[in-house]
Amino acid sequence: MMQQKPVADGLFTWPPSTQPRLIGTECTACGLVSFPTESHCVRCGSPDAKERLLADSGTLWTFTTQGFRPPSPPYDGSDTAATFEPYAIGYIELPGEVLVEARLTEPDPEKLSIGQRMRLTLVPYTVDADGTEVLTFAFAPADEPNQPGEPDQPEEQS
Repeated sequence: MMQQKPVADGLFTWPPSTQPRLIGTECTACGLVSFPTESHCVRCGSPDAKERLLADSGTLWTFTTQGFRPPSPPYDGSDTAATFEPYAIGYIELPGEVLVEARLTEPDPEKLSIGQRMRLTLVPYTVDADGTEVLTFAFAPADEPNQPGEPDQPEEQS
């Protein structure tokens, strides 16, 4: 099996032995939830923030399609202008928490709709020179089958 690692430490739970979760921050002074983690609250400036695992599903708030390879730097994917494939980017509203900007696994805008249920997943981003696969987070339509090797979705609790 190929070695894997996260694109950055502290973005999501690792290793993903269960359903991955994004790691955010909750301000203990004003209650603001933010992502990615912050050392100080972006609303009130308080240094009293605690780490919080965010919901693993939400709704698609808005989206667009990335039709060209982003400039390098800062983009450091292993694709080239010739091998680049358009993808969708959206904001996912995690209920009662925060809007998260993320890549979407479904590139076809005809198969996406505002308010659609989405779930967190991990996807390949690039491969390091030593062959290690680098994973990042993305959101998939909740009715889309799990990626190979991804855990089954737990039943939603009401």
